[in-house]
Amino acid sequence: MRTRLLTAGVVASAMLLTACTGTAPKAAAPLNTTFTYANNIAVMTSWDPATSYSNEILAMSNMYEQLTHYDAATKTVKPLLAQSWTSSADGLTWTFKLRPGVKFTDGKPADAAAAKAAFDRTIKLNGGAAYEWGAVKSIAATDATTLVFTLKYAAPLDLIASSAYGAYVYDTTAAPGDLAKWFEAGNTAGTGPYVVDTYKKGQENELTLKANADYWGGWAGDHYKTVLYRIVPQETTATQLLQSGQVSFVPRLSSSVFQSLKATPNVKTVQQSSFENLLAMLNTESGPLADAKLRQAVSKAIDYAGIVTALKGAVVQAQGVVPEGLLGYTTDVSQTTDVAAAQSLLTAAGYGPGGKKLSLTLTYASGTPELDTVVTLLKSNLAKVGITLETKALAWETQWAIGKSTDPTKRQDIFLFYWYPDYADPFSWFTNLYHSATPPYFNMSYWKDAQVDATIDGIQAVTATDRAKAQQQYVELQRTVSDQAVSPVLAVDNYQRAYASSVGGYQDNPSYANVVFVHDLTPQA
Repeated sequence: MRTRLLTAGVVASAMLLTACTGTAPKAAAPLNTTFTYANNIAVMTSWDPATSYSNEILAMSNMYEQLTHYDAATKTVKPLLAQSWTSSADGLTWTFKLRPGVKFTDGKPADAAAAKAAFDRTIKLNGGAAYEWGAVKSIAATDATTLVFTLKYAAPLDLIASSAYGAYVYDTTAAPGDLAKWFEAGNTAGTGPYVVDTYKKGQENELTLKANADYWGGWAGDHYKTVLYRIVPQETTATQLLQSGQVSFVPRLSSSVFQSLKATPNVKTVQQSSFENLLAMLNTESGPLADAKLRQAVSKAIDYAGIVTALKGAVVQAQGVVPEGLLGYTTDVSQTTDVAAAQSLLTAAGYGPGGKKLSLTLTYASGTPELDTVVTLLKSNLAKVGITLETKALAWETQWAIGKSTDPTKRQDIFLFYWYPDYADPFSWFTNLYHSATPPYFNMSYWKDAQVDATIDGIQAVTATDRAKAQQQYVELQRTVSDQAVSPVLAVDNYQRAYASSVGGYQDNPSYANVVFVHDLTPQA
């Protein structure tokens, strides 16, 4: 007891001394309630939630919401704006019960009638990921909280309703005039936890979001009240800003930098296998690679294992088009390196020693160190078989414009880019990258195959009713893509990220690639 009494007396004396000297104990530092996302390129390329289909997902996912949400950790579909849902036995009727009392940021009710209007508009505009709703015959709002979808053919609508793109619920009555123009002016009308505060196109601090005070999910406890999307092209700069506390999150890091940050104070690192892969879309319509034999030569000349080695854990070697963890994944289809076969194919086509010289152009988005490394390796790989590769690191918008040029002679020979699914299903790759499209959208190989189109057109219905058959069809599609050397899959990404240790509750979800759902986080001291 004496020890305790003595301790109490010492504490009391210390408190008296503090009071006498006027020195107060330090107050706890206030929480930083601004979450800063450092992206290497511009975030906002489109503002219309009906047609949005690019980097803006990073911000849109914090301003808009879907009926459902896919949890990749548990591989289950969870409620969001819909609290529950049911499907008829034949998969042709889906009924969603909506969360009552939800409002759009303009104060109007986000009820079943409003959700129906949003989906009807998205389907009518038929842009972005609207293809996902191709199975829908009609939508009915039978009461304020009941939404009924009648389908033309069976489809996994619970998954589709969780899509990262094309499934947002928004207020179609928000604009006094043209809604599309209103959106593109930087306006939003969603149900999400954040709304636009400032937008400065082309500036470093591109977009700032502020808390939606009336968010249905509430603001009890500690939350980030501001979200800043900051353009930081250089990886070294981004990591310096992270270490100094000026940035909260860096989504993509090279392996060397990722490893160096593991022991850094006040920084956490996380690695997550992904559904995202890197593809080299070969131009099947014009230029030298319209010849399938030359495409096959390029595909066989690539050192796929060398890419994996060079990126030191940032990627794994791909098998087919579909990453592991999704329907359609197979080890029976893969890209293989065969330099001798590549040289033989080139010689047979009149290229190589004593023959014609072959020069190809490749475009890719600037600002990503991994892509710089991959492109350097590709140049070296192709040089070994006598192919000169001219590479162009471009702003995404510029690369995109070249790829979609109406003049085929102005398009690239190889379009390098990443792809990940719109929802947790492989359909996204095939309908976007391999289905014929005029004018081209994401089919940057410009490939056309009527039989492949027919299979893709029917595969959602097969997925809903016969998973084993769908698996077989996806494997056959991948085999055809590989045999025709349409798009060598260079690697599958392992996301290597870093964030401030003051960020609590972060969980990576590969179904929403690179998205941070900021309302789910907790700012910590």
